[in-house]
Amino acid sequence: MKKNLFYLFALICSMSLFTACSDDDPDYTQAIDEEIAGDYKGMLEVSMTPEGGSAVTFTPTPQKISVSKASATAINLSISNFSFSGIQIGDINLSNCPLVQDGTAYTFNGTTQVSASVLTADVNAVGTVSNGTISLDLDITATVGEVKQAVTVTYEGTKLSGTEGTGADITAFTFDSEAVTEQPVIDGTNITFKVAEGADITALAPTITVSEGATVTPASGVAQDFSNGKTVTYTVVSEDYGTTKTYTASVAGMQNIMSFNFEEWETINSSSYAPYDSPLPLDILATPNPGATMLNYPLLGTSVGYPVVIEEEGYSGRAAKLITRDARGTIAESIAPITAGSVYTGTFEYDMMTALTNPLSMTHFGIVYDKKPVKFTGIYKYTPGSPYILKEGDNITITEDLDECAIQAVLYTISSEDETLDGSNIDSDDERIVARAKLEDGTAKAEWTSFELEFTWKDGVTYDETKTYKLAIVCSSSKDGAIFKGAANSTLIIDNLEIIGE
Repeated sequence: MKKNLFYLFALICSMSLFTACSDDDPDYTQAIDEEIAGDYKGMLEVSMTPEGGSAVTFTPTPQKISVSKASATAINLSISNFSFSGIQIGDINLSNCPLVQDGTAYTFNGTTQVSASVLTADVNAVGTVSNGTISLDLDITATVGEVKQAVTVTYEGTKLSGTEGTGADITAFTFDSEAVTEQPVIDGTNITFKVAEGADITALAPTITVSEGATVTPASGVAQDFSNGKTVTYTVVSEDYGTTKTYTASVAGMQNIMSFNFEEWETINSSSYAPYDSPLPLDILATPNPGATMLNYPLLGTSVGYPVVIEEEGYSGRAAKLITRDARGTIAESIAPITAGSVYTGTFEYDMMTALTNPLSMTHFGIVYDKKPVKFTGIYKYTPGSPYILKEGDNITITEDLDECAIQAVLYTISSEDETLDGSNIDSDDERIVARAKLEDGTAKAEWTSFELEFTWKDGVTYDETKTYKLAIVCSSSKDGAIFKGAANSTLIIDNLEIIGE
């Protein structure tokens, strides 16, 4: 009987013990797994008070904080790459922070010590997690050398869903500005571009594309001052706040732009022949119009029109219209049955005797140019004409060949400023020619078509600042017009020609 009473007493005591343990050791496993554990994104606000000094508050920075389960009643919390005032502390890891439930919220606290190369830091943390948000206060005593710093950190974050983007890259960086002659190149985290000499670059607004969901500061479209060698820093933060990248943007160099928009023309009048127009400036741009006066003598009953005329409806304002004229039935027929329309840099030296004996030598291509040409750009339309006319010996032949236009820029060396290339050698492999930018597709273009041609240098040849160069821009309505082959009424309209050099 006594033995049975003893066993009953032992059973009652053990039941009381189990009941007491259950009350003292709550189990938050479900709350941790389903509500608390995960990544949070928010802003860190940091203030620092040096020993014996005044508090300094820093600009809030985006930060991702990770929370994981340590036990049924505790969590781990980690902050990666924490820094302040340019001092990198590193990772702060708080382990086994006990949870205390307060309604729907859970409070926690923890301590840790961090050691870096230049400091040690004691960290005390207090926080609350509730309904997908986390609040955290850190009191940090940091010792840098022999100087103590009191650092206070506050953080408010929201739990991530896990679908947020992790990239923090600038994928595109462009300018819509005439001041920018060469669009930015992204090389790692360096962004460089080139601008026109003398251009105002104090308020250039880039269009920036970043990784999906990421943000960039300064924002896309916000004007920045890139003058006088200034560098602009762009900070990209991933959507999940886990990655931050810093890019620097700056001007890599100045480029010279030589441009021709064909807005201004001068009318040349004479009592003998029909007047014609020449694009300005006359000392830089030339046309074969002076030589085509012989095709436009009213007293002789010939008026075929000039090969270069004003196009009032250009791409922007006026443009130059180049037309291959049919010279059959004129006094020029035996030498040149067609006269191609052409505009070029240089001069046209007209002489009646030269026109009869060596007409190609009248075109003096090129002007002195003291830059290294990089690009030749512009916009054009082209319509081939008919019939196609060519001269073979003393015979003039009509074919069904399809005409093409020609657009190019040629750089060549000279020993004196009166030296020049002409119609007989501009398309040759003359040893003086060192670089060429040429439009390869001379076929019909019914709509305005832009071109951007890189200069191709001869093998083994580089730009030499000690040498003197001439640059010839040559545009023609018939690519073989120099040898008097082309289609009547082939029409090339050109506008906004530019040579970009540096």
